[in-house]
Amino acid sequence: MAHFAELDENNIVLRVIVVSDDDAVDGEVFCNNLLGGQWEQTSYNTRGGVHYDPDTNEPDSGDPLRKNYAGKGYVFDETRDAFISPQPYPSWTLDENTCYWEPPVPRPSSDPGGYYEWDEPTVSWVYIPHP
Repeated sequence: MAHFAELDENNIVLRVIVVSDDDAVDGEVFCNNLLGGQWEQTSYNTRGGVHYDPDTNEPDSGDPLRKNYAGKGYVFDETRDAFISPQPYPSWTLDENTCYWEPPVPRPSSDPGGYYEWDEPTVSWVYIPHP
């Protein structure tokens, strides 16, 4: 199965659809001609610019497509040929290799007694204990 993202006039993903492999030979043309609008192919098995085996979830030799699997609200960046999620916080910056948003301070190691949550006003991770 092939996946295609429909884009609006600002290259924001409106939806992602699944198309049979038979219809996806020239999928973008198929989607554009049949459904109208602008479509870009996306790979369910691509994350952070790496292709993963769908059975083992381990990196494999497959070709990564457009850095990340598209999701509603993502932006298709034509220059980077990448789908990029919305920026979660103003202080976070885009990693050019993965097209993931990175915090200015690395997340602390996990703790079995709680978790860490980003606090934008203090630009830091705050520990939240489990109840």
